[in-house]
Amino acid sequence: MSLTPALQARRASLAIFALAAGGFAIGTTEFAIMGLLQEMVLDLGISVPAGGHVISAYAVGVVVGAPILAALGARIPRKTLALGLMVLFSVGNLSSFFAPDYNWLLATRFLSGLPHGAFFGVAAVIAASLVAPTRRARAISMVMLGLSIANVVGVPFATWLGQQAGWRWMFVMVSAIGVLTVALVARYVPHQATHPEASIRRELSALRRIQVWLALLVGTVGFGGFFAVYAYISPTMTNVAGFDASLLPLIVGLYGLGQVAGNIIGGRLADRSVMGSIYGILLGTAVILAAYAWLVQYKTGALALVFLVGAIGSMLVPPLQTRLLDAAPGAQSLASSLNHSALNMANALGALLGGLVIAWGWGYRSPAVVGAVLALLGLGIALLSGWLDRKSPQAPAPSAAHAHPVPSK
Repeated sequence: MSLTPALQARRASLAIFALAAGGFAIGTTEFAIMGLLQEMVLDLGISVPAGGHVISAYAVGVVVGAPILAALGARIPRKTLALGLMVLFSVGNLSSFFAPDYNWLLATRFLSGLPHGAFFGVAAVIAASLVAPTRRARAISMVMLGLSIANVVGVPFATWLGQQAGWRWMFVMVSAIGVLTVALVARYVPHQATHPEASIRRELSALRRIQVWLALLVGTVGFGGFFAVYAYISPTMTNVAGFDASLLPLIVGLYGLGQVAGNIIGGRLADRSVMGSIYGILLGTAVILAAYAWLVQYKTGALALVFLVGAIGSMLVPPLQTRLLDAAPGAQSLASSLNHSALNMANALGALLGGLVIAWGWGYRSPAVVGAVLALLGLGIALLSGWLDRKSPQAPAPSAAHAHPVPSK
């Protein structure tokens, strides 16, 4: 019996919610450890820079794991792949709880990061396949919404839990959310048969496409501007804006609310025009970061810009994810997964360049100027990508994301 449109929409919403739960777990473990850094280094008897390597180990896991696991999972049904990745994520986080020393913790954090990008990649492909083509970016943004909400709810709660019960208990909480995600995905995400031509070679074919590399470069460079500011938000708010350190959790929460708003808006803009939204968001990023460098010295201006920085940064993710799906129609899982490798490289690039200008004595407002320049460079790359599209238009290939609609019962 065929499903009514209303019932089909409800099933799609439940499936997307299940995938977003995984995003919530991933966002919580990625960022909560930063708020528990001091507790971790004291317990392990290591330096703060060594504690920072624990954060870096997770990011390296994301960069390495995204393309490898996506390619290896080419012939695995998408639902099965998503379940396997979330099981690996849960095991990795639980193993961090039991890590007996610093070196084991480094290894378990690397392990936890491996499924991060691949999960978001396959989740984006699944979500896009459950809705009409004109609502793909909105569906992807709803999956990414779990990551944004984690910054508002999951990270503050996990930080509080770690402070009260011990920093390791954050990993138990995240692992439990991962197990819940496994149950939700198993229950609500429909089975989708593997594409008959799916293979590792087919997935790796995405790496031969110039538009895939340009989209990844847009993410690495353009999104690097956002991270150049966010990496140093704490000292900027206290030393430049003049806020008491006790207010930082509220300020970071305001940034998280901006992320939620931006993620929703970005999905809707991308459904109207993928490349047009990328152009506009990158230009808006440059303007907002330039305004941040000027207005952050005033408390009201600082609060407004913190929200706007969070919003404009998150707006870019859904159109970039959708662009990668379009750029590699025969290798969508790998291309989509690579977006998260690019965003983690953006994190490293922005933090590095922002730290350099601070070390040169240019002050805590200077990373925002660097960020504005990076956003403009990202815009230039996006314009080049759009120009190449217009110069060599290609007939759109059938999208693998729409090859498997929600099955009827």
